Amino acid sequence: MSYDVQIDRLGRVAVFDLKGTADAVGAWVKDILPAFPVRPNTRTEKNGVALCYIGRNHWLLRAARDAEERLEQRLKPTNCPADISIVRVSDTLTFFHVTGPDAADVMAIACPLDLHETVFPPDAVTYSEFFGLKALVTRCEGGFECAVEQSFGDMVADYLARATA
Repeated sequence: MSYDVQIDRLGRVAVFDLKGTADAVGAWVKDILPAFPVRPNTRTEKNGVALCYIGRNHWLLRAARDAEERLEQRLKPTNCPADISIVRVSDTLTFFHVTGPDAADVMAIACPLDLHETVFPPDAVTYSEFFGLKALVTRCEGGFECAVEQSFGDMVADYLARATA
């Protein structure tokens, strides 16, 4: 069966792993972050920067690649207080967009999550499996975005090509 989808492998994006309470992280980074999401497994966005609440006292900050150096200078990961951790992890992930009318059908092949909008709303983000690999799954305009450990990027691209052939 052929699917009406567009599969795009994205170039590198800026990603920072933040650990610590929202108060402690917020006090350190001040106004450069969007508001902290209130509910786990959701994200907020401001000025092209997304803040994802992915676990207890665990956040991912995501932005376009051209913002990476500016964010690193503002986040100062090597100088942060002992009660928080900030690590640039941009080079560890490969992102894919699965968009189009049949995006949910392709995602059903690749991912065990119930991605219906009533269960996985537009601001949802979570770790799950994607073709059996640990993956960060979010919604994006017209479909979904998945990020896997970068060494599996070529394999996932092949799996997506086979699933949509």
